[in-house]
Amino acid sequence: MGFARTCSVALVGVEGVVVEVQADLEPGVAAFTLVGLPDKSLTESRDRVRAAVVNAGAEWPQKKLTVGLSPASVPKAGSGFDLAVACAVLGAAERIDPRILADIVMIGELGLDGRARPVRGVLPAVLAAADAGYHQVVVPESAAAEASLVPGVSVLGVRSLRQLIAVLTDEPVPEEDEIAEPTRPDPFLTGLAVPGAGLGTGSTTARDQPPDLADVAGQHLARAALEVAAAGRHHVLFKGPPGAGKTMLAERLTGLLPPLTPKEALEVTAVHSVAGTLAPGQPLVNRPPYCAPHHSATMASLVGGGTGLPRPGAVSLAHHGVLFMDEAAEFSAKALDALRQPLESGHVVVARAAGMMRLPARFLMALAANPCPCGRYGAADGGCECRASSIRRYRARLSGPLMDRVDLRVTVEPVTRSELLRLHTGAEPSAVVAERVRAARERAAARYADTPWTTNSEVPGHELRTRWQVAPGALGRAEEDLERGLLTARGLDRVLRVAWTVADLAGRDRPEAADVDWALELRTGVRRGTVLGSPTP
Repeated sequence: MGFARTCSVALVGVEGVVVEVQADLEPGVAAFTLVGLPDKSLTESRDRVRAAVVNAGAEWPQKKLTVGLSPASVPKAGSGFDLAVACAVLGAAERIDPRILADIVMIGELGLDGRARPVRGVLPAVLAAADAGYHQVVVPESAAAEASLVPGVSVLGVRSLRQLIAVLTDEPVPEEDEIAEPTRPDPFLTGLAVPGAGLGTGSTTARDQPPDLADVAGQHLARAALEVAAAGRHHVLFKGPPGAGKTMLAERLTGLLPPLTPKEALEVTAVHSVAGTLAPGQPLVNRPPYCAPHHSATMASLVGGGTGLPRPGAVSLAHHGVLFMDEAAEFSAKALDALRQPLESGHVVVARAAGMMRLPARFLMALAANPCPCGRYGAADGGCECRASSIRRYRARLSGPLMDRVDLRVTVEPVTRSELLRLHTGAEPSAVVAERVRAARERAAARYADTPWTTNSEVPGHELRTRWQVAPGALGRAEEDLERGLLTARGLDRVLRVAWTVADLAGRDRPEAADVDWALELRTGVRRGTVLGSPTP
């Protein structure tokens, strides 16, 4: 009788659970039994592992073989257990010393020829292994850079099971040809999440750079609102006729956001690793991601879901970045209302028959919508032919509870001929605006240094009303709107958050009346004595 064990990791959402892979050989009719709540792809590993072991030049044991995955109560999915299962079997057959395998975590899929192939979720799996106290990890060579992002872990990247056997038995390591990974579709063309807006740690081309704000003609109020949204991480709605520049503005929002902190970068990379959207050759996402789902997207694709254990949706792929919903009124009402929980809490809890999981979803939401189905409502030529009932139904898709969570609501007017002709003669580029955003974020971070918050949008309203108060008399108009029912209690808190962001951009220690009035204008669309989206000094 032979016994050996090694370790792998089961992913539940973006969190990992270390799984002990045990192999037991007993005399009897040759059979291979896999237990421990495996899914279909993991059950098929019996055939993959057997073929891989034989093609790697090792002998497959002709005995009764039982492989157990412990803890048995945790569902296991995917092909990432292949390496661990193969080595545990070889350890039980004494081809490899079982004592060497006990403290190693192995993550990777095996081809029938014994080649090691990468799987999704390597980074969160290695993070889980490090948290559990393991310091040695084996992954396919193409995933070694991603696994090496975790500090304090020794990573061995192998191209095949034959190489791994040679390393573990102290034999000469054979040469193996590098595996050519299939090319992923261009996320810019498919509309999928773009990790880091195409920016990695290496050199970038002009194609990789995010669009520049200098390309936007006119739209002074919308540009100012975009700056406020980036500085305080406030959700924004652009409403206006087709062709006015709503999508152009939203696409330039990531270029105004500061780079991700090391902690944020690991969180974002972990989500995209599980989703399989990491760009080849760029294991770390260090720029805020940008996700723009099509308006036909289902609720499951937005908040997460799928068969079996749920997978990250658009709100998680946009974690610490921008979720842009173009033609927002064309999304289903159910899908839009599903965003209400993550907008408030910064995470989403998805429950399915196979289990329940918590996925991160702290994003900056940008919405773009037309005034009516044809987009011509309110046009100077009076070209709108939509019925009043159609307009009401169209606007009702953006429900009151959802809109109450949107801090900035900006009307984008059509660009005039003179503004188009003055393009590139005075419009600020993204780099200049991003510097002001960075300075404003640093002011906010210093103010909240001893708190769990970093941006104004995260601070509870109670704290803003008691601990960080505005200038005396600054809330006069906001209180009037609250009394008249034009503002809800949540709306007043959000006006305070925006006012603090405006003050941070202006370099003031606390918001004044002009800052609160402009925050009210950005929320309600009613002029409060401001000029071109800039509060009077």
